[in-house]
Amino acid sequence: MGQSTHRLGWKILRFESNESRGARQELGSSTHVPVLLLEAIDSLNIKPEGIYVDGTFGRGGHAKEILKRLKGNGLLVAIDKDPQAIIEGERLESDHFKILQGTFADIKNILAKIGINQVDGILLDLGVSSPQLDTPHRGFSFALEGPLDMRMDTNSGMTAEEWVNTAAESEIIRILRVYGEERFAPRIAKFIVAARTIEQVTTTRQLGRVVERAIPKKFQSSKNPATKTFQAIRIHLNQELEDLEVFLDQVPSILLHGARLVIISFHSLEDRKVKRFFAKESQPNVPDRMPIREVDLPKTLLKVIGKKVRPSIDEVDRNPRSRSATMRVAERCAS
Repeated sequence: MGQSTHRLGWKILRFESNESRGARQELGSSTHVPVLLLEAIDSLNIKPEGIYVDGTFGRGGHAKEILKRLKGNGLLVAIDKDPQAIIEGERLESDHFKILQGTFADIKNILAKIGINQVDGILLDLGVSSPQLDTPHRGFSFALEGPLDMRMDTNSGMTAEEWVNTAAESEIIRILRVYGEERFAPRIAKFIVAARTIEQVTTTRQLGRVVERAIPKKFQSSKNPATKTFQAIRIHLNQELEDLEVFLDQVPSILLHGARLVIISFHSLEDRKVKRFFAKESQPNVPDRMPIREVDLPKTLLKVIGKKVRPSIDEVDRNPRSRSATMRVAERCAS
């Protein structure tokens, strides 16, 4: 593949803060069940000596399955923002594995730093992992009392508490509308601003109660009324959609001919971006209705593999959090 691939029982260089030491104690408190596990790994069409990237390591469910299929010079490079995910990754003992803290939006630079220009496949499993949701102090869940944090990387960036208590009412409306598709965004923003003038909004349940009061009872369903608000704030703080766009722009130059890109998303905003990108890069760019022979069509960068994949009824029964997952697969065409 034109790249010198190495024996890699590599570990990342990192310092351990008090927060990270606490994270070590929490690992194992919640089990993350990887979604569409075999479907995703099979879709990667793994070559035993290929180079692969897991851009969202999480707790390593998909990564461990990929590693089972590698041998020789095969390599899996894992990336994650979350310090707890890095701790979990450091526990994996394999000559075929390396983990780095960062964002998949910086995938090209991350790979270049370790001497890799192109790979045989990339997997992204977007969204929040079960351990993140089930750890109260991470602040991702409205069901558990904890500080309003919501950062994937707990060592940098603005917390949800800081944002909720400082953002202008107009900005709150915009974020809830754009990232949460929340019809009651103006009312929720108004209630948040009113609540924080009395006392700072500092905990997950405190914010949840504010949102619940803002949404008229007759419009509340079995779903927690704070669901869209928490989703919107999390997506905004972690730049999730921006990261996805930056990542997708880099993908064609990173994938080798025949390499696969597998993306699992959990809400329509992510899936819409993936679907449109796949469509744009897999359809020849020719003027509408222009007669042209198939052999003369411009080459495309990607080929869509199959239709979108959803979890089976059995998987949803075993893991209810998988119910909203959608997987799409594309393959790099010859240049």
